[in-house]
Amino acid sequence: MSQQAQPQEASEPETPHLDFAGTTPYEDYVKADVLTHLQHTLSDDPGEMVFLVTTQVMELWFTVIVHEWETAAKALRQDRVPVAIDALKRSVRELDALNASWRPLGQLTPAQFNSYRSSLGEGSGFQSAMYRRMEFLLGDKSASMLVPHRGAPRVHAELEKALHEPSLYDEVLRLLARRGHAIPSAVLERDITRRYEPSAEVEAVWTAVYAGDEGDEIARLGEALTDVAELVWRWRNDHLVATRRAMGAKAGTGGSAGVAWLEKRAQKNVFPELWTARSHV
Repeated sequence: MSQQAQPQEASEPETPHLDFAGTTPYEDYVKADVLTHLQHTLSDDPGEMVFLVTTQVMELWFTVIVHEWETAAKALRQDRVPVAIDALKRSVRELDALNASWRPLGQLTPAQFNSYRSSLGEGSGFQSAMYRRMEFLLGDKSASMLVPHRGAPRVHAELEKALHEPSLYDEVLRLLARRGHAIPSAVLERDITRRYEPSAEVEAVWTAVYAGDEGDEIARLGEALTDVAELVWRWRNDHLVATRRAMGAKAGTGGSAGVAWLEKRAQKNVFPELWTARSHV
């Protein structure tokens, strides 16, 4: 009879390397010490820290989502649709995380918000340059949105560049035209520094795409774009609800109309023909 194998004792895990000459490699890469010392509250209210950190986290998510959409736009210019779809799918997960950022703020009472609201002065999320780049990539462009950033040359230059570049949806429509779809010249040659307006001809193209093979590359691209559009709509609505709960119908910080302005924004669909075409399939 063969001798039964004896169970081997689990070896102790090796102690990780702890002694570094300077900062840790983790710190060198992540810059955690910089990130965790960027919080400078302006009131004595303990709730302001939550508001400030959550807003900063939102800015980081804006940054990575812009990166994904710019990656997708570049891939579409190169006819690399699978690469674009992958970037859009990543951005969907990132938009989920971004939208979850409203949870720490979504139940603020008016009294809680008022305890530090005056510290914001004229500051408003409306003034976020990275969020503006997101909106430009979605086709919601206006040269007037550069005005608040005239005092910051680098930021202004980046926004001006984004204003004059095709949006993500512009690149989608150019791809459709290259693939033989009847995108009108008026759409392809429009002034890309202005807000995109829906087109009946583009709606007809998407209707034909959705009436065809669901596994087709363009149909899958359309669904990835629709996922993005849905979560952008949810972001706007969550913003609206959080603001309505915290301050009702009062004027917003930064001089906006507050809830009234957010309600108007929430009614707009991103990539509009992807939604209206579904009524005709």
